[in-house]
Amino acid sequence: MTFQIALLLGIVVVTVVFFVADWVSSDVVALGMLLTLMLTGLLVPKEAFAGFGSDTVLMTLGLLILTSALTKTGGVQLVGQAIHRRVKGGENTLVLVLMVTVAAMSSLVSNTATTAFFVPVAVGLAAKGRIPPARLLMPIAFASILSSSVLLISTSTNLVISGLMTGSGLAPLGMFELTKVGLPIAVLGVVYMYFFGRRMVPDRGVPEELVERFGMRSYLTEVVILPHSEWVGKSLSESGLGRDLDFTVVRVVRNKDQHLMPHEHMRLLAGDVLLVEGAREDVLKVKDTAGIEIKADVTLSDPNLRNEDTALVEALVVPGSPLAGRTLRASRFRDRYGIQVLGLNRHGKNLLSQLSHIALKVGDVLLLQGHKSNFGGIEHDRAVSILGPVAEDRPDRAKALRAFGIFVGALLLAIAGWVPLPVAVLLGAFLTFATRCVSPEAAYREVEWRAIILIACMLGLGAAMESTGTARYLASLLVGWVEDWDPLWLLAGYFLLTTLLTQPMSNQAAAAVVLPIAVQTANQLGLDARPFAIMIAVAASCSFLTPLEPSCLLVFGPGRYRFGDFFKVGAPLVGLIFALSLWLVPMFWPLRAVSP
Repeated sequence: MTFQIALLLGIVVVTVVFFVADWVSSDVVALGMLLTLMLTGLLVPKEAFAGFGSDTVLMTLGLLILTSALTKTGGVQLVGQAIHRRVKGGENTLVLVLMVTVAAMSSLVSNTATTAFFVPVAVGLAAKGRIPPARLLMPIAFASILSSSVLLISTSTNLVISGLMTGSGLAPLGMFELTKVGLPIAVLGVVYMYFFGRRMVPDRGVPEELVERFGMRSYLTEVVILPHSEWVGKSLSESGLGRDLDFTVVRVVRNKDQHLMPHEHMRLLAGDVLLVEGAREDVLKVKDTAGIEIKADVTLSDPNLRNEDTALVEALVVPGSPLAGRTLRASRFRDRYGIQVLGLNRHGKNLLSQLSHIALKVGDVLLLQGHKSNFGGIEHDRAVSILGPVAEDRPDRAKALRAFGIFVGALLLAIAGWVPLPVAVLLGAFLTFATRCVSPEAAYREVEWRAIILIACMLGLGAAMESTGTARYLASLLVGWVEDWDPLWLLAGYFLLTTLLTQPMSNQAAAAVVLPIAVQTANQLGLDARPFAIMIAVAASCSFLTPLEPSCLLVFGPGRYRFGDFFKVGAPLVGLIFALSLWLVPMFWPLRAVSP
C-alpha cells in the first residue's frame, strides 16, 4: 500500500463518518472532501473540477430543468391527477403502482430521468393523500435503480460493460441476456420495498420549502353553486369536484340551516354551499371554473378585488392575536380589514363547520385575498403574521402538453441512439426555454443545486480512486484473498467489491476497474469469464447503500432523508440481490472450466 492510497482511504473514512453523522449538509461535506483531495495533492484542480463539467452533472441539470417546466406548466399536476383518479386503496396501492410504473419506465429510460420525472408527481400525490413524502420518494428511487439489469439499454453501465467484454475477447451482451437475472431482481426488490423497506423509512415531516413549492397545505373552504351553473341537478359524482378539482366534500349546507352529509348520489341545487377540503392550488382553480365560486367569509367574492392591486397571501394566526378563540363572523374580519378569507388550514384536524363559524386557534393558516394596502392594518393589529405571497400561477394545459412532449421527445432521441442522453436532455431544456414553457429564472430557482454539487464532488473522489490506484489495490487484495477458494466464493467476492466501489464512484467507473481484473482472474483459473461479467453488471447497479447515486440524490432533500437512512433500507436489499444473483448467475451462466 502506497502513502497516497493510505491517505485516500483515510479521507474516504472521514468523509463517510461526516456523511453518516449528519453534522453538516452533505454537499458541504463533499465540497470539503474535494478541497482536501486537492490540498493533499491527490488530485490536481483540473481533475477535481472536471466533475462539474461531466456528462452526469449536465444530464442531471437538464433533467431538473425539464421537470421544473413540467411543474410550472401544470404537467406534473395532470399526471398526478390521472394517477390519483385511478388509484384506489390508499397509501399501499399508491406505493405499489408508483414503484411498478417507475420500474417499467426505468427499464427503457435512464433511471435518473425516470426519478426526476416522478419526484414532483410523488410529492403532489403525498400531499393529496396526506402521506409523508419520504414514504413514496425512496421507493420510487430504488424502483428506478432495480430495473437497471432488465434490458441491455436499461442503463448506460450495461453498454459500457458490453464494450469492455468485447475488448476482453468475450461476446457482447444481448438485448435480453440480462433479463434472466434482472427481471427477478426487479420483482424481488419491489416486493421487499413494498412489504419491508418503506416501513423502515423514518417520517421527519414535510420540509417547509416543499410546503411552499408544491402548495401542500390542505385548506378548508366554501364553494357555492351559482344559479346558472351546469352542475345544478347533477350528482356529486357527476360534478367533477373530486375528479377535476381534487376536492373532498365534507359537508353540504342547504338553505342556510340544513347541514347534510355528502354522498355520491346527492343532487346539487342552486345556492348549495359545499364545505370542501383541498390543496392551495385546488382552491385557486375555483376562480377559473364556471358555475361555482368561493364563498369568502360570509358573502361572495367581490369581483372588484380581481385586479392588479390585489394580493393573495398565506398568514399565520400568532399568539396574542385578537382573532384567537373568535370566529371570522364574530370578529367582523372582512368589515374590519377589507380582506377575504378563502381558506383555513389547521394541520391534522378535520373541520366540519362553515368557515365563518369556526373559532380560530393559534397556529391556523389562513389563505387571504384583498387589496395590497389592506394587509398593513392586519399586521399592525398583530392579528396574523404574513407568511408570504402566493403566486397565482394557473396550470396552462397547452404549455403543459408542450413541456411533456419535449420531455418525451428528448428521451426518445436518446433511446433511439441518435444522440447521447446528456445531449438529449440539454436539448430538451433549451427547447423549454425557447418555446417559453418556463423562464430560465423560474427553472433555475427549482434546481436542486446541492445535488449538483454533491454529484460533481463525488465524481472527483472516483477520479482520485482511479488515479492513485486505490481501486485496483482493493481489487488485487480481493483476488489475493479468494483466488484459492471455491469459484462461487470468487464470484461473490467480485459482486461485493463492485458494490463497494460503485458507492463513491460512478457505476461505469467501478465496472471499468473491476471487470478486466475479473476476466483475467477467470482466465488464469480456467473458468468461464462471462458469469463474472454478468455478476459485475448486476453489482454495478446496486447503488442502494448511500444517497450518492443520482436517483437517490434527487429524493434526498425532498424526502428529508439522512445519509444513514439509505444504508438501513438498502443494506438488506443488497443482501437479497446478492443471494438471488449468486443463485441465478451460475445457473444460467455456468462457472465451468474453459475447454483447452
